[in-house]
Amino acid sequence: MSGHGGRRRSQAERDAITVEIGYALFSAAFAAAVLFGAAAGPALLFELPPLAEKLSLRSGLVLAPLVFTVRVVSVLVRFRGGGQPSQPGRTSPDS
Repeated sequence: MSGHGGRRRSQAERDAITVEIGYALFSAAFAAAVLFGAAAGPALLFELPPLAEKLSLRSGLVLAPLVFTVRVVSVLVRFRGGGQPSQPGRTSPDS
């Protein structure tokens, strides 16, 4: 099992990746569910005119997967983008 650059990943690196993927999926599902509830909730809870109900449901069905995808990608790209500082709370080794 080769990691990036041909070196093997340590167990801690594999665990960090697993946790980050889980966080990305969970937070994306939560954000998508909240957005779907906000967009389509009124159509599901109240009696709306047919056009408003249709637009509300469709907007929820279009926006929720979009938000899910954007959230997962943004979390994973941010994770891959850079390592964490060696000491919590410090931004550079000289501080």
